[in-house]
Amino acid sequence: MEPWANGLGQTAVLLREPDDENWRARASIAKVERDGPFSELPDTQRLLVPLDAPMELRFPGGRRQRAQRFGVLLFDGAPAPWGILPEGATRDFNLMLRGGARGEVFARTLVDSQVLLPEVGVRWLIYVNRGRAQIACGGTSLSLEPDDAALLVFPTSGAQRAVIEGGGELVLAKLYD
Repeated sequence: MEPWANGLGQTAVLLREPDDENWRARASIAKVERDGPFSELPDTQRLLVPLDAPMELRFPGGRRQRAQRFGVLLFDGAPAPWGILPEGATRDFNLMLRGGARGEVFARTLVDSQVLLPEVGVRWLIYVNRGRAQIACGGTSLSLEPDDAALLVFPTSGAQRAVIEGGGELVLAKLYD
């Protein structure tokens, strides 16, 4: 666990590239227990998925964003918003990008299987929110339980597709080189 930049909570880091204070991509899970200010993170794009309950963001100047549980909020890290929890505490999946890093976040219900096709310059971070998942790619397989995460990096040539099977809820972060 690491403290939030504003000191008001803690986060579990799933991925940090590179793994130092000069990271360009960082994914984490945070437990948000009460309304309050987000950390001020200049030059940082944030993609946030409320995992347990809705969340509303209120920005200086009056702009608001709201996402239901498993929706995606996209916003700049500065000016920092104020977070509102209309139905109580939640955890959130938070992808932060800076220094030209690019990525997308997809929250998905896994009912049977999902296929990830190999793309040059793409990595996938797979986080299991609820349920179980089995990832198979090129003769290798990995089982994931709730709160597990895995980074899928396709080889540069001759890559086979990856198949995710199981049941539950996933958050997929697609990261571009």
